This record gives sequence, C-alpha cells and structure tokens, in this order.
Amino acid sequence: MKAKKRIRDVVYHVIVFGIGILMIYPLIWMFMSSFKETKTIFQTAGSLIPNPFTLDNYINGLKGFAKVPFLVFFKNSLFISVVATIGTVISSAVVAYGFARFDFKGKKILFAAMLLSMMLPAQVLMIPQYLWYQKLGWVGSYLPLIVPYFFAIQGFFVYLMTNFIEGIPKELDEAAKIDGCSYPQIFGRVILPLITPAIVTGGIFSFMWRWDDFLSALLYVNKSIKYPVSLALKLFCDPGSSSDYGAMFAMASLSILPSVIIFIFFQKYLVEGISTSGLKG
Repeated sequence: MKAKKRIRDVVYHVIVFGIGILMIYPLIWMFMSSFKETKTIFQTAGSLIPNPFTLDNYINGLKGFAKVPFLVFFKNSLFISVVATIGTVISSAVVAYGFARFDFKGKKILFAAMLLSMMLPAQVLMIPQYLWYQKLGWVGSYLPLIVPYFFAIQGFFVYLMTNFIEGIPKELDEAAKIDGCSYPQIFGRVILPLITPAIVTGGIFSFMWRWDDFLSALLYVNKSIKYPVSLALKLFCDPGSSSDYGAMFAMASLSILPSVIIFIFFQKYLVEGISTSGLKG
C-alpha cells in the first residue's frame, strides 16, 4: 500500500509540475529571449538558451523614448497602482462594514446590485464612462484611473471583505460599545485588525490589476510622458518600421517583477483565514 501511495504521489507531482511548466513557458521564453539579439529572437524561437548572450536589450529599453527614460513609466505605473489600491482597500472595507453590521432600508437591493456589477462586462461601461470623464475634464490625466476606486466600484473586494466581517463575532462589537467605542472606533480598532488577510488579499489583486491595466490607460492618457508601463511597452512596436522586440521583452520582464515580489512576500495572506486565537477563553 505504501509503495502504491508513493507511486501515486510521484505521478501526481510529475503531472502538476509538467502542467506548471506549460503554463509559465511563455514567460520563461520571453525572459530568455530578452537576452538574445533582437534579430535572432524569432530565428531561434525554438531554443531557450541565448547565443550569444547580451544585455543590450535592457540597456536600450531603459533608455526609453524621446529622452524619457523607461523608469519614468515605471514610476507612473507605481503611482497609479499604489494610490488606486489604497482607495480600493479603504472604500471597500468601509462599505463591507456597512453591509455586514448594519440593517437599513434597501440593503438587500444594494447588495444585489453590487453582486450584479461583478457580472457586468467592463466594455459595456466604457463609452458612458468616457463621456462622463470627458465632461468632467479628466481625460488626459490620471484621475479616471484613480478617483473612481475611492468609491468601492469593484464589487469583488466588497464581497470578499463582507464575508470576512460577517465571520467576526458580534459580541466583540458589543464589548467595544460597552467600553465606550463609537462605530468608527469599532471599525478601526476591532474590525480592521481582524480582516487583515482580506485587506492584504484585496491589495494584492488590486495592485496587479491596476499595474496590468492597458485599456484604461489607452483611453484616458494621451501624453507619452504620462504612460504607465502597460501602455509604454507598445512603443517598442512600430508597424511603420522596425520593432525592437528584444527591448520590449526586456522591459516586459522587468514589469513583471513588482507583482511577483508582492506575491512572494504576501502569499500567505491569500490562504490565511481570520486569526481567532485571541478569542479563546
């Protein structure tokens, strides 16, 4: 029996490893191709090993365009992603607290509307949102990419945090009220520390979604110096002349690093539930 179980475990891990390699192979190919000479990338597409090995793609890519270093685009993306993520996490936590702890007229209708918003394709809202932001004079700035997220427009995060808060015993709220805490104090001192896993999970996903957002930047940012990384990468491809795929692959490889680093450091929160060790006794 032990031998059969060991064989099953080996087969299982081999299959999972093989599927994992297939899934990340495009990223591996892109990363290895970033060290090849641009003219040989597609000629040697079947080989992962760069020959000759070169760092010219990274040097040329970091030079950027029109005297604008590519690091400026990284700074733009970081600003948009961090500020929008902060707005998403704060607003979603506040709205989730209201749904989980308060009873008010229209609560079920609002909650259903929030769930329906998760099912609505973003493309349906694209034109009316653009017209609205144009009337506000926001087109050409970062405001359409940041301000809406301070109003809990992403139902996924509200739903996630609502479930976490509903799992916290209401007796904690009542005990805090007896100690003289107001609702904002209960939220800040009791609820927020206990929903840390949900907050970090929401922050990770929000940051990655904002960092990779190409379409919104394409719609609202019209000056190349304001481009985020997701939009700046297309500048390496010029249909009218030659395209520098080597530099594009190099900068695309660097653009993945922030999301990978954040995931590595905070991945435990993606599977961690609410810690209730302090509730015993």
